[in-house]
Amino acid sequence: MKVLALYSIKGGVGKTSSAVNLAFIAARNGYRTLVWDLDPQGASSFYFRIKPKVKGGSKELIAGKRELDGLIKGTDFEHLDLLPSDFSFRNLDLVLDDKKKPTRQLKKLLKPLAAEYDFIFLDCPPNISLLSEAVFEASDILLSPVIPTILSLRTLEQLKKFIADQKLDQLILMPFFGMADRRKKMHREIMQSMIKDNPDILGIAIPYASDIERMGVERMPLGGYINKSRSTDAYNELWQEILARINA
Repeated sequence: MKVLALYSIKGGVGKTSSAVNLAFIAARNGYRTLVWDLDPQGASSFYFRIKPKVKGGSKELIAGKRELDGLIKGTDFEHLDLLPSDFSFRNLDLVLDDKKKPTRQLKKLLKPLAAEYDFIFLDCPPNISLLSEAVFEASDILLSPVIPTILSLRTLEQLKKFIADQKLDQLILMPFFGMADRRKKMHREIMQSMIKDNPDILGIAIPYASDIERMGVERMPLGGYINKSRSTDAYNELWQEILARINA
């Protein structure tokens, strides 16, 4: 089992759409896949038409009174399950803070699922907090979408520094460009420069496209309502690049 967290300090960079679409592609390729919606806004849960509600909320979950496998919901897609969000997740930092070794709690909760899933995608809220530290401890790979703008690149540097300062040596950071508009000269120049100077950045960029925005209307992954487009091609190629790095 590999745990991949979609994470960025900055909001509005396409974390949820990427988590949903990459998980859909993994499941379509036969991998047993789970999305855990950790954001109290519940966007991943919304996309899969599942009510953002966890019985007992975050307090009972972290306390171990609720096991994850009893909260998991099936989606409309084969091999793809969802652990929905709950508005009480807004208090996850406080709940974790009451536990011994708080940053290890998510990893502890996920461990029993190792035999059930090949990939678990964590859709994370945007911040640096106790929850994000727990996400870093639980994850094998941190997929961080970056819009090709100066402010978004600045948050990536902050993230890299935090990972280095915390000595999270087991965590593999894989940034990738999202919401990229190649019509904009600045976007093209930033992408060319960053890929040249940062070999850890994935080479496939997710475009800024209306079909991705339609996910909120259709309430499903791209592949559920579009057979082929520039966006579906990009996500398919991005997943293949991620797999290649995992296997390497």
